[in-house]
Amino acid sequence: MSTSLLPVPLAPEISLHLADDKVGLLDGTGGEFSTDVPLPFWLFVWAGGQALARYVLDRPELVRGRTVVDVASGSGVAAIAAAKAGASAVTALDVDPRAVEAAVRNAAANDLVVEAHAGDIATADITADVFLAGDVYYTARVADRMTARLRRANREGARVLVGDPGRGFFPTKLFTQVAEYVVPVPPALEETGSLVTGVWEMRTTITAR
Repeated sequence: MSTSLLPVPLAPEISLHLADDKVGLLDGTGGEFSTDVPLPFWLFVWAGGQALARYVLDRPELVRGRTVVDVASGSGVAAIAAAKAGASAVTALDVDPRAVEAAVRNAAANDLVVEAHAGDIATADITADVFLAGDVYYTARVADRMTARLRRANREGARVLVGDPGRGFFPTKLFTQVAEYVVPVPPALEETGSLVTGVWEMRTTITAR
C-alpha cells in the first residue's frame, strides 16, 4: 500500500506517511483479512490519536521533561506530538511490528526521534510519567485488558490520557473529560467526514505524583 507524507488534519504541525483518504482499513490489507496479521491501523491517523496530539501540542507542560509512552501507537501521532512538545523520552508501543516501523519513519519525517517497540501493553513491563492512548476502546476484549493496564499505570503515579470518539467500550466512569474536538477523518474509514472526539484523563486512584 503506497502512502504520501501528509499533514495531520487536526495537528498540521505534524506530517505522517498515510494512505489516501479514499482508502479503507480493509483496502490496506489487499482485500484479505487474517486473524494472524493485525489490521494496518498504522496506515491512518485515527480521531483519538489526532485529539491527543492536539491536546498535547497545545499544553506542552503536560509532557515537557517527562517520559511518555504512546500505547497502541499506530502511526505514532501522539508519540510524535509528545516529542515535539519536549518530552524527555518517548516510547511508541504497538503489537504490530509494521506500526513500530511506521512510528519511527513518521518521527524521522518530523525531525524527531521516538523509541518504538513491538509488544502488548497489557503485559509489557514499562513505566512512564505519562501514558497516552488513542482509539484503543474498539472491542470489549481489548477494552478490558487496556483498562486494567492503564489503571495499573495510574496507581503507579502516571498521568493517563485517552483520546476516544465514542467507540462504545470506553469506561467513562473512570475518567474526566478535559477537552473535546471535532476531528476531520476520511469518510472511507469512518463513513463520516468528522468525529466528535474527547480527551479524557483517568481519575487518580493513588496520589503518587
